Amino acid sequence: MSMSPVLVEPSFDPEQVHAIDVAFEMACQTLGLTDIPDQLTDIIAGKIIETAKAGESDPARLYDAVMHWASAA
Repeated sequence: MSMSPVLVEPSFDPEQVHAIDVAFEMACQTLGLTDIPDQLTDIIAGKIIETAKAGESDPARLYDAVMHWASAA
């Protein structure tokens, strides 16, 4: 499952986009989300993008950040 290109901002370079996609895929698998877009997948995508905007480009750290958020929610 890949994140919708609409959600990924054009300011990200290809490496960052790949990291975002990897983190999103891992988070969706962990949370048992399907490839059908819904409100929860949009929120997960948004949290990953928010972390990437803050300068993180490592897929594992992006994943950890969103999973930390999800466990606190």
